Amino acid sequence: MMTTKTSSTKTTKKAAVPKTAKPVAKAKGTPKVATEAPVTGKLSQMAAADRVLAETNEPMTCKAMVEAMSAKGYWSSPGGKTPEATLYASILRDLKKGKAARFAKVDRGLFSLAIK
Repeated sequence: MMTTKTSSTKTTKKAAVPKTAKPVAKAKGTPKVATEAPVTGKLSQMAAADRVLAETNEPMTCKAMVEAMSAKGYWSSPGGKTPEATLYASILRDLKKGKAARFAKVDRGLFSLAIK
């Protein structure tokens, strides 16, 4: 028994889609805007830790930094259970930058701003 296939093609009209304006590309050589949060805006956890250490001029533990950031209103945890552990991990990642690091490890669990 032999079967034959017949192909049928459907012709459908595409709906007319209005053309939208293309996004404008940045001109070459445009200076980049600083990514650091403004003083009046909400700071990142790292920027808030940087500011707290700059104000105290003393080495601090991550727990003390988180408490000071929260008390001064620079940064508050968005509901995390261990914000000090998150800060500790972020600072350790920053220390891997070597001479370009913002923070310095003074002792076990104590950090200060890097001397530049």
